Amino acid sequence: MNAYDIAGFITGAINVWLVVRNNPWNWPWGIVNAAIFLTSFWLSGLFADSALQVVYIVLGAYGWWAWLRGGNAATALPITRASARVIELSLVVVAVMTAVFATVLAHALGSTVPFFDGITTALSLVAQVLLTRRMIENWYFWIVADCIYVPLYFTKGLPLTSALYAIFLVMCIVGVVQWQRELRATALS
Repeated sequence: MNAYDIAGFITGAINVWLVVRNNPWNWPWGIVNAAIFLTSFWLSGLFADSALQVVYIVLGAYGWWAWLRGGNAATALPITRASARVIELSLVVVAVMTAVFATVLAHALGSTVPFFDGITTALSLVAQVLLTRRMIENWYFWIVADCIYVPLYFTKGLPLTSALYAIFLVMCIVGVVQWQRELRATALS
């Protein structure tokens, strides 16, 4: 456990709690969290997860804008459901990215966990893109990723980060329930 692990834990917990609450202030917290984890993951040899943090910073800026002004007539973007086509495309993207990432990680970077680092990176990218568009299905991709992240981070010597992702897993389940409630309430009004 190091200072990055502790700072990542705190900023990550705040970030995901705000996402569960459907609060657009999650985005700046997520950007800070990504900057912290970029360093932590790189130092732990989780190269794909480290590179993913750069993408999170960019997507964080876009997500913050989209949640506030990405709806009709520059209004707040509402929670929606992804179409079957978006879900199918998301699954294909996860499969292709996992294969590419795992190959690069194994052969170019000498990763000790290329498949798991690759699949969690692919799942997380897709989940984050769905989150920027406020699609409820983002939670399911996060849940699968977190189920892999928890043991992965623990075995890589990041116990506090592993615990954080276990908390994220619980928060994702709460997020699905909360967002479904809000989606139903919006549909009824």
